[in-house]
Amino acid sequence: MKSILISAALILTLNISSAFSQTKTTVASNAADVMPLRTGESIPSLSLKNINGDDTDLTAVISQKPTVLIFYRGGWCPYCNLQLSGLQKIESDLTALGYQIIAISADKPEKIKETISKDILTYTILSDNNSAASTAFGLAFKVDDNTVEKYKGYKIDLEEASGNNNHILPVPAVYLIDTKGNIKFDYFNPDYKTRLDAAELLKAANESVK
Repeated sequence: MKSILISAALILTLNISSAFSQTKTTVASNAADVMPLRTGESIPSLSLKNINGDDTDLTAVISQKPTVLIFYRGGWCPYCNLQLSGLQKIESDLTALGYQIIAISADKPEKIKETISKDILTYTILSDNNSAASTAFGLAFKVDDNTVEKYKGYKIDLEEASGNNNHILPVPAVYLIDTKGNIKFDYFNPDYKTRLDAAELLKAANESVK
């Protein structure tokens, strides 16, 4: 009987360890080396900031509805702004399928407010300016010093946008997540200029709810 209990305890321990094994802890040295969470895995528990700077439990929000979760670099990125505007155009279609849209940015809350106002976005955008979420999802990478300086030449100040000097950005990514936190679909591309087409996202969202 004692051996059975020990075995059961060991199995429980292994299961608990497995449940938390999806959380990533490493920041990649470049975008090509990221190792994101993939379809079939579960998302980690995370707290992010809303546009007012208040803590938001991502798991609690996702438990309310199936979610289209977007990671993007920041409002200073023209490719990100095109993607955000494209999402706005299909928001009603995604809502009709039962989804909510949550976007996660490396920008600080004040900068996200500017993005929402400029692009007239109606879905939720959360701040991950400390890079905790992008790191936990395995999307975070360190921007090299040469690129940081090159961005400054384009009047892009990563430190001013994020409010810190870690120079960490996420590889842009799209996830479809059910209310239990299970990833049903994933898309990421180290080339920040390449984003998931809105039609492809809708197709994946349709298939995911079947």
